[in-house]
Amino acid sequence: MVINELLKLGVSMLGDNEYSNPQLESRLILSKLLDVDKTYLYAYGEKEVSNEIEDKFLELLTKRSKGYPFQYIFNEKEFMGLDFYVEEGVLVPRPDTEILVEYVLDYINKNHSNETIKVLDLGSGSGAISLSIAKHAKNTYVYGVDIDNTPLKVCNINKERFNLANVEFIKGDMFEPIMNFKKSFHIIASNPPYIPSTEIENLQTEVKEFEPRLALDGGDDGLIFYRRISFEAKDFLVDDGLLIFEIGFNQGKEVKEILENQGFKNIMILKDLQGLDRVILGRA
Repeated sequence: MVINELLKLGVSMLGDNEYSNPQLESRLILSKLLDVDKTYLYAYGEKEVSNEIEDKFLELLTKRSKGYPFQYIFNEKEFMGLDFYVEEGVLVPRPDTEILVEYVLDYINKNHSNETIKVLDLGSGSGAISLSIAKHAKNTYVYGVDIDNTPLKVCNINKERFNLANVEFIKGDMFEPIMNFKKSFHIIASNPPYIPSTEIENLQTEVKEFEPRLALDGGDDGLIFYRRISFEAKDFLVDDGLLIFEIGFNQGKEVKEILENQGFKNIMILKDLQGLDRVILGRA
């Protein structure tokens, strides 16, 4: 089959699924398999494709048509200018999370540019937060904690990919594995599970069916981890240290109250590009 015919078949297979852009994704998948730029497909649309490539293309399109995340297909997602390895078992990094990382980097530059500081990332996932901070702020030493083996494996793959020595990953449940680090961290960051349990079934197919529920489920009201982390964080932050979370678009008011109840001050909510609440922070 020639390239144009294969692309037409790919578009037909993906159809009008809510989670895909059939033309773009068909071209991206085929160009990856052929190891060529997308412009090559336009220039050589009548070129014959090998049976091996054709079979692999149709195999991947079949998976994608069922909602399998595009980023898992080629195990890659760009975040903060870095190409992260991702696989099933970790959340795919979202652009919204860059708002948190950009604030932290700016905060470090303004408040701690001339000293080495410790940063804690709770629930590391792919390492998007911890590794981006370690990469872009060389005066940090970052600790990432996750309860599951797959995220820890993925984090360490990305650590080697970016050749970073100022970050390490620890297995455990939130603060449990770092009890000897009290009053040590200048910054604690987290993008915790924050989807209410009853709302997970309402998420788009590629999220609810393929991304890890452990990284999505925030309990009955979606706030269980904000309560838990806020309650314990002051024991691990230096005086006036920063606690910063990613939040759901409708959780700003509730998480602000949680932080206030735990004595955090200078609380601020940051908006995403749509003007929705996305990040909240406070000082110990």
